[in-house]
Parts: sequence; structure tokens; C-alpha cells
Amino acid sequence: MRITQTTLQKMHENHEKFAALTCYDAIFANILENAGVEVLLVGDSLGNVLHGDNTTLSVTLDDMIYHTRCVARGSSKAFIMTDMPFGSYQASPEQAFQNASRIMAAGAHMVKIEGGKIMADTVEFLARRGIPVCAHIGLTPQSVHQLGGYKLQGNSEKSAKQLLNDAKILEKAGASLLVMEVVPAKLAKEITRALAIPTIGIGAGVNCSAQVLVLHDMLGLFQGKKPRFVKDFMVGANNIQEAVANYVVAVKTGQFPGQEHEF
Repeated sequence: MRITQTTLQKMHENHEKFAALTCYDAIFANILENAGVEVLLVGDSLGNVLHGDNTTLSVTLDDMIYHTRCVARGSSKAFIMTDMPFGSYQASPEQAFQNASRIMAAGAHMVKIEGGKIMADTVEFLARRGIPVCAHIGLTPQSVHQLGGYKLQGNSEKSAKQLLNDAKILEKAGASLLVMEVVPAKLAKEITRALAIPTIGIGAGVNCSAQVLVLHDMLGLFQGKKPRFVKDFMVGANNIQEAVANYVVAVKTGQFPGQEHEF
């Protein structure tokens, strides 16, 4: 049976954590969902891990549609969420709807958009027209140049209040999920408690409703310095399926992320 938005909401209400990973193709879609991953995120991180770019800004709408279609073909159980790429939704709610509808037609069950309260009108426009939305606050990679790099967000009293306010506004606008990236664990816990919808953390501590990592990162396939919030689950595993299963168990039991992965 296919996992749905309702499934995830009920898990959150029952204090049952769920696991998410990025996914870009049919083979991995099948591997991940059979290892117990509930949410497959077709992430614009493919610009980094597949295309070799330094940012996600070069990823196109056609790229996301193509990879969504690939993941959908390989999946029969998981909930599929797709990033809307840079430039595909910021101009207007109408632009966002036109492009999100193409992503949904390719097989996504939800779209994810970055930004705080400035995106509330777009979230509401989409949600009212039948397109489920996951909001994304904290470190928003599509705004990396404006943020001055990949840095911790919400680490001052003012910025923490702004993120909490953003989260509440986005939920009220109709967001069904909220990703928080690279924010202090204490703040992420506060936001999670303040919302009725599930939160998904990446570098946001253990008290979120769920966790997500870039697939290649959790398999130890990264170049340069390993991000603080990443754990290599291939260590001690005999194969990829086992590594993913270990990740799922660690998320569900609260063993991951540990304090060493928090800010």
C-alpha cells in the first residue's frame, strides 16, 4: 500500500518517526523503499551529486521532471516528494502552479519549495488547488549566495524568532510538511512542538518528526570535508540495502542524529 501524506501525519501524531532520503532513479527507489524509507525526495541536490556542480542553481525544471519520472517508475510504496528548482516558482503563485502541475504529472505526490513567509502566498495558492506542499526553511541552498555560503541559520535570537514565525505562517498557509536544514537543535525542537504538521530535519537535531540525508552522503560518497550532520552508514554494513536499513532503524529509534551531528 502506498504511503500517503495522511500516513505521515498519523505517524507524527503517534510520535512515530519516519525516514527520508534523496533519490534520483528507479533502481534506488526500489532499494530504498524496500529497506523501509517512507519518503523519497527527488532533490535538486542532483545538481551536486549527479551533475558535479557546486550549487543547485543550474538544475532545471526538465531535470526534476525527468528524475521524478524515473523514481516513480521504480517505486510502489514510498511517498515521493520533488524539489521545485531555482527559478521555477519564485516569480508568482501562478508560475509555481504551472510548473508544480508538471512535476505532479510526472509522479510526485508533493512538491517542496524553499523560503519563509515570503512564500506563504505561493504555498496557499498551490495547496488550495490540490498540490501538497513541503516548505523548507533554515539553510536554503537555492539562496546560498544571498546567505553568504552554507552556514548555520537561526543562531541568533532575532533569526530564531524569524524562523519560528516563518514556520507558523507556512503551516497556516497550507504546508503539509516542513524541512528544517542546518539550524540549532534546540530551535528545531521548539518549532516541531509549535506545529501540528510533521517536520523533517537535516542538520536540525533529533527532535524533528523525521530525518533526511542526501543518499550519496549517507553512503559515504562525498568529496572533501564531510558535513557535520552526515553519518556514513556504509561503515559496518555489508551492502547498500543493509546500510539504508540501518539508517532507517537509527532514525526511527532516535539514535540518529546524535549530539555529534547537531548544532
